Amino acid sequence: MNNADLLVRTLHAAGIRRGFGVPSGNVLPLIEAMRTGGIAFVLTAHEGSAAFAADATARVTGVPGLCLSTLGPGATNLATGVGCAWLDRSPLLAITCTLQSAQLGRRLQMGIDHHALFRPITKATLSLRSGEIIPLLAQALTMARSEPCGPVHLDLPEDVALAPATEKPGAFLPEATPLPPAPEAPIARAGELLGAARRPLAVIGAGAMRLRNPDALRAFVERHGIPFATTLMAKGMIDEDHPLSLGCIERAMRTLQRTLIRSADLVVGLGYDTVEVEYEAWVGGAPVLHVAGEHADVAVGVSLAQEAVGDLDASLTRLAGLPRAHTGWPAHAVRQHRALFRKALRPETTGFAPHQAIDVVRAVLPREGLLAVDVGAHTHQVGSQWTSHAPATFLATNGWSSMGFGIPAAIAAKLARPEAPVVCLLGDGCFQMTCGEVAVARRQGLAIPFIVLNDGWLSLIRVKQERQGLPCYGTELSPEGRPDPPAHYFGVPAVGVDDAAGLERELRRALCADGPTVIEAAFDAAQYSRTVYD
Repeated sequence: MNNADLLVRTLHAAGIRRGFGVPSGNVLPLIEAMRTGGIAFVLTAHEGSAAFAADATARVTGVPGLCLSTLGPGATNLATGVGCAWLDRSPLLAITCTLQSAQLGRRLQMGIDHHALFRPITKATLSLRSGEIIPLLAQALTMARSEPCGPVHLDLPEDVALAPATEKPGAFLPEATPLPPAPEAPIARAGELLGAARRPLAVIGAGAMRLRNPDALRAFVERHGIPFATTLMAKGMIDEDHPLSLGCIERAMRTLQRTLIRSADLVVGLGYDTVEVEYEAWVGGAPVLHVAGEHADVAVGVSLAQEAVGDLDASLTRLAGLPRAHTGWPAHAVRQHRALFRKALRPETTGFAPHQAIDVVRAVLPREGLLAVDVGAHTHQVGSQWTSHAPATFLATNGWSSMGFGIPAAIAAKLARPEAPVVCLLGDGCFQMTCGEVAVARRQGLAIPFIVLNDGWLSLIRVKQERQGLPCYGTELSPEGRPDPPAHYFGVPAVGVDDAAGLERELRRALCADGPTVIEAAFDAAQYSRTVYD
């Protein structure tokens, strides 16, 4: 057994079952160890996609994701997806297979300082050494899984990978370092604020995605009768069909949400992480009760009434056990606001509009299905319009917010949960960036419909140009118009639709197929100018 074998056996014992990446000669020892050690290697078209897929794997399974690359350009490509895990707080191990130990630090082909590259976007960057594989992996896994979760980089020299192992593999499941509970005084003060409030409103943030018991959120809002909204990434932490649900904030038709929020006399941030959107953007003058694993990051002007910082599960349990708050929200207020919000998201249109396409996908995809969504104007519309029913069923990036996330996230979700239907929604700009990854879904035999919302523009940037009075320059993707899709992309069948009925028909077929399907939905993007920033 060499060190690569030892590394793979240790990761397998920690629950990791697959890793994503692109090989080179330096990577071969690790891939061979994966082949014989029970961790599947999934070849991606690009290293950035490998890291996105590892990130999504962690979100769906709760086990740290794994991605790997070669040195130099492989590492820089990988960094794009590792940054996603850094800002979106996903536990991940990123392994770069590098030069021989004696060659490190020299000016050689493809050689760069991997630690300098990954240090700003990881919790730690470590060099794997013979005789220290197991303690270093224990350190990396513990750090990745401890709050705030995030990626850890491991640099593996080729000679270290091939050297005979001097350590014995064994049972290996390092525990995350737990956060201490919030002190009693802030919890007591939180109870006083809740008791005094008459129009409290909760906003659930990305930090709540890592709750050990997500039901604690529902128990809290139901105990005190508090209406709740979520950020984009926290969608589904409580079923959005819940009668107290207000939907998503700071996406399409955000001004409607802000108006209601600013009428509250207390905003309770539950696991709120300003990496998605800062408090000052939407809270107005409402006082904030911040309950999370990290201190509130607020600007001058935000009225921070109290923060309870510590283990979020414990805080929610204690808050749910307090005397019931006596809120003064009218019984019909949430229902009326939600109806107004949903109507505003669906303006009258004469052509095929994005909101119609999204409604079709939501109607066809079962409640337990997973949606992976990429970044762009469509993300704003999907975030506000889509109804999520359970945690880890809506996959998006809103901290890193990188185009290219959607397709690898959908692939990872389907590999992790093969029994669940998975759909990917992305724009035509995102598809052009990562279309090669559909070949991965084909090789793996994954029945994923990739729905490309094709309007011929980088619509989010076009809307910004329009609002600033600038000409629409440099954002047109199809100057020759929207041609019919080809018969296939890399062997994956492609079909075109231009209305709701056609999309529903092809989506139902794609979900029953024996492999992936690309569905290009051509639509009029004029709606985005009316909803994305309103």
